[in-house]
Amino acid sequence: MSEFIFKLPDLGEGTVEAEIAEWMVKVGDSVQEEDPICAMLTDKAAVELTAPVTGTVTSVAGAEGDMVSVGSALIVFETSGDAVLAAEKPTATAAETGLPADNIPESPAPVVSGKVMTSPSIRAKAREAGVDLAAIAGTGPRGRILMADFERFVATPPATGTLRKTGTTETKVIGLRRKIAERLARSASEIPHFTYVEEIDVTALESLRRHLNAKKDASEARLTLLPFLGLGLVRVLQDFPQCNAHYDSERNVLIRHEAVHLGVATQTDDGLKVPVVKHSEALNLEALATEIRRVSAAARDNSARRDELSGSTITITSLGKLGGIVSTPVINQPEVGIIGVNKAVDRPVVIDGRIEVRTLMNLSSSFDHRFVDGYDAAAMIQGLKALLEQPATLFM
Repeated sequence: MSEFIFKLPDLGEGTVEAEIAEWMVKVGDSVQEEDPICAMLTDKAAVELTAPVTGTVTSVAGAEGDMVSVGSALIVFETSGDAVLAAEKPTATAAETGLPADNIPESPAPVVSGKVMTSPSIRAKAREAGVDLAAIAGTGPRGRILMADFERFVATPPATGTLRKTGTTETKVIGLRRKIAERLARSASEIPHFTYVEEIDVTALESLRRHLNAKKDASEARLTLLPFLGLGLVRVLQDFPQCNAHYDSERNVLIRHEAVHLGVATQTDDGLKVPVVKHSEALNLEALATEIRRVSAAARDNSARRDELSGSTITITSLGKLGGIVSTPVINQPEVGIIGVNKAVDRPVVIDGRIEVRTLMNLSSSFDHRFVDGYDAAAMIQGLKALLEQPATLFM
């Protein structure tokens, strides 16, 4: 028997340390090579690491929420000499491949009995609900438990009657949720937000969207409102470049961008992420719609590359069917503006003395008042309103 020390690998993009988001093993556990052992969180992504050897866990670097430096001992195994030799064979790192660590090509690993495969967010929900994950049948790859599996399980009515509940649950705020909390708190405390809400008549736009979708065959994805909004935003930012900018607080410099790298706030099982459609100004409606779908899906299934989760110059955020009437979106630093999309509803409107039913939608947008004056913010949204209410002008 011998000792194998597994050090935290380079997770890419100059990462010097990472946070322990979740331990999937504990001291004394026996693991097989390629078993999941922990999830590590960098500023850009959550990465699930697997065991490099078969053996027994003898020590771990710290508790969930602790930081570990790249190159430092993460976990120690007691293992056979043959396993150590196999583990020392060179393998491609995330930095060498240009892919996230969980996207490096590898040979399929066998399913290990008793090992529950799922995401850190589902494990947290299971702890809160008192659910034993081993009781859930996973439908994902290698039996991985997906959010749909978990929700289906907890939605099943219990066999016993209703009981009075008196307990409480304490959940340590770590991982992506901690990063989100820190980022939002910093944005709210450092940026003087100015929110401007405007009502937009999207009746004609909805008619155009339905017409274009009707021309698609059954296999083609349908257009949502977001690509139209993105197209209009690209157009109007040409006249309001101060809204397509970054503020570098360390250098006290405002950087206006010619390119529009459109952030699309996306709710995922692990929390809110902002994948980016790079160079939206160079895309037509269909290409923009395709990219929005692609990067959003990649953010949800954790296949997004690190560069696809950073670099946005302005962000669109939408709650979809839960959009409500008004929202106060928080700016995604270092950007200076964010466009919030509320729910489109049919309402009676007086037009030329007569009542008509029109489809109306509010845009709730926030700007950094240090660099975007209220007049300019309102004028930009009015310009966007004009484009969306007369959608033919989007293509002129």
